[in-house]
Amino acid sequence: MRIRKAEDRDIDGILEIYNDAVVNTTAIWNKIIVDAPNRAAWVTDRKRAGYPVLVAADDEDRIFGYASFGDWRAWDGYRHTVEHSVYVHKDRRGGGIGKSLMVELVYRAKAIGKHVMVAGIEAKNIGSIKLHEKLGFEHVGHLKEVGTKFGGWLDLTFMQLKLDHRIDPDGSS
Repeated sequence: MRIRKAEDRDIDGILEIYNDAVVNTTAIWNKIIVDAPNRAAWVTDRKRAGYPVLVAADDEDRIFGYASFGDWRAWDGYRHTVEHSVYVHKDRRGGGIGKSLMVELVYRAKAIGKHVMVAGIEAKNIGSIKLHEKLGFEHVGHLKEVGTKFGGWLDLTFMQLKLDHRIDPDGSS
């Protein structure tokens, strides 16, 4: 398994993982499956914003996971903070792919000068929460019943990782 930048040929693999998460999990809080042009536009938008889209691929270039990060909030004061997303193929969860993608995302966020990475995780997704804890993320909030899917309310756990120790947000100290 190797982690690399997503390419146009990866859209179908990304699409399969995304739509499975929509239909079968609470990792994505919507019910609408999307098509390949939608995912291609998403990849293009992330790259245009200067953010990575990574895939986990095997030796035959099958995609078993993907990850990215983007602006946490739209206002300029939040420009040093990103929120990430990591999704792993349903048949490959629990095998280290998510961790590998996360480690690479953290590295890339640091490399472009980000200060904090935020995770918004459905509160019952204990596997994801434990992975984030292992990577140094700390719990910073719990919002009750802020979402819905599969006929029930969903709670959102917020976690964050400080990526550097700058005192001056626009300098290098």
